[in-house]
Parts: sequence; structure tokens; C-alpha cells
Amino acid sequence: MSAVVTRSRPLSSRVPLRLSRIAWYALCVLLAISMLLPLVWMVSISLKSNGDIQQLPPSFFPKEFDWQNYVVGPAKINFFRLLLNTAIVTLLSTIGAVVSSMVVAYGLSRISFPGRKLWFGIIAFSVFVPPVIGLIPLQQLYINLGLIDTFVPLILPAFLASPIFVYLARQYFLSIPRYIDESAMLDGASHWTIFTRIMIPLTRPAWITIAILAFQFSWNDYLNPLIYLQSSDNFTLAIGMASFIGDHAGDSAYNYYMATNLLYMLPPLALFFLAQRYFMEGLGALGTTGK
Repeated sequence: MSAVVTRSRPLSSRVPLRLSRIAWYALCVLLAISMLLPLVWMVSISLKSNGDIQQLPPSFFPKEFDWQNYVVGPAKINFFRLLLNTAIVTLLSTIGAVVSSMVVAYGLSRISFPGRKLWFGIIAFSVFVPPVIGLIPLQQLYINLGLIDTFVPLILPAFLASPIFVYLARQYFLSIPRYIDESAMLDGASHWTIFTRIMIPLTRPAWITIAILAFQFSWNDYLNPLIYLQSSDNFTLAIGMASFIGDHAGDSAYNYYMATNLLYMLPPLALFFLAQRYFMEGLGALGTTGK
């Protein structure tokens, strides 16, 4: 019987490996701290009183936690009214972006028709066209239609499919084997049945990624609400937060601003952390190639 001889790595070679791992982890921790430090400082200011904010040199932690800032701050900009406006615009825009982009991407990736590559090339090229180019013509169009100071100019473009979202969804569709479509068609399934009952479940990371990106863009959009909204009752939170400092430039309202800004940041942060696994899978589809 032959004995099995196991050889362990020499101690001299294991020590540098451990040191390199320790150094790598230490670097990651330092980078994480550097990224989290502004957020921690923001939370600290949001809990300070006016006297603590004006203190020199400034203290990192508040002497007393003033939770009233989270009540007074939002009240200064009518936060919950603006939150409702933002939620309406963001929710409808996200639904429009997901539905339109997925439908267009399915047609470009799973249906053969003349000029398919040409249409995809036009869509891909339009990614490099700055949106500001069409700003004035679109504004004039909405003025002629009487849609200024309504949510329509903020929501309608999302239902026309975003080129980058179409590209992302198409790349994910290309990673799905063709025999799935062919088998379903042999059973009598239409393209709509294949799209809704087969492809949508299989492409969950793609449309969740689109939903996250569309949600964050619409939630943080400042330019379009600034152009199309006029009455304060129709403002979104992006406009409200931007006007906060301008309206209170003379007084020390940074604690109220930071408290309101933290509330403003919570929904997109919560959405990202809840769906980050699908988000990373969806972005991975950008490296998929196919015909």
C-alpha cells in the first residue's frame, strides 16, 4: 500500500500572502470609511442645534441630539406635498421606462424583420446625442400643447424607451437561448405570450436594473422639473431641496436642510440595497455579445 504524501505550503510563503490580504482588507476599509464619512457628517449636522453648527472649531458629534430638526426641516418646504408629487412622477416614469424599453429590446433581439440591425444602430448611436439638444424644441412642443406646469412632460418621455435601457435589455435578451422561443412557438405561443410569460421572468435582473436606474434618474431629476413646472404646488423634491438653501441663505438652517435631505435620500437608497443583487446581474449583461 502506497502512502499518500501531502505537502503543505511552506510557512515562509504563507506569511507574505497573509500580509498582502491584510493590506488589501485594510485598504478596502479605509476606502469604505472615506466614502461613508460625508454621510456620517451629514447625519451629525442633521442632529445638531443652531448653536452647535455655529461653534468653532466644529465638533464632529452633536452635544445634544435635536430630533426636532426632522420635523421643522420638512415643514419649511412642504416636504410631504412635494414627496407626493415626486412619487407620482417617479413611479409612472419608472413603469414607462421598464415597459417601453423591454418591449423594444424584445423586438430587436428576438424578432427577425428587415432593417433590424439598422434600427438598433440608430438607437445605439442616439446614446451619444446629448439630451439638451432637444430641450428647446420639446419645450416649445409642450407649450403649444398646453402641458406646461403639468407632470406630462416629466412622465411621457419615459414611455418612449430610453436608448441605454433598450441596449441593456437587448444584451440580456441575447444571452437567453433561442430554442426557448422556438419551443414555445411550436406549442402555439405568440410573441406576446413568450414575452410576458417566459422572457419577463427570465430577464428579471435586466428590468430590475432598468427600474432602479429609471427610479434614481426621475427621483433626482432637477432640470426637467425646473423647466416645465411653474407653481410651487407642483414642484418635485429636487426643486424643493434646491430652493431650500436659497430661501434660508441668511439664517443657519443647515441642520434643517441636512435632516430634510436625508429623508429625500432614503427611498432610492432603500431601493438599491433591496435589489442590488439583481442590479449587478443586470449590469453584467452589458458584456454579453450576440447577433
